[in-house]
Amino acid sequence: MDLTELATKPKLVKISIDKPEIVEKYGDTLEFYVYDRQPLDVFAKLGTTTTENAMQFTEMLSDMILDEDGNKVMAEGKVLPIDIVTEAVTLIGNMLGK
Repeated sequence: MDLTELATKPKLVKISIDKPEIVEKYGDTLEFYVYDRQPLDVFAKLGTTTTENAMQFTEMLSDMILDEDGNKVMAEGKVLPIDIVTEAVTLIGNMLGK
């Protein structure tokens, strides 16, 4: 098989945060979008996060957690609560790892 057949443009995929504690706290299932394919450097950053490169990780998350139109959710100084970000990271990792 020619690899060009497997190369496609990334597509937005909806991810739902339905962890009971988060649904109870925020009153509903939360949804965000992420591209189904990421550049190799993103995978490297996901796997090598340390306190020294936490700012790079934060930037990467800002680039990955998107709304349904592909716009960054965390933009213009807006930040999500840490419990939501933590669950989003877990779900993104699970989705991309498959």
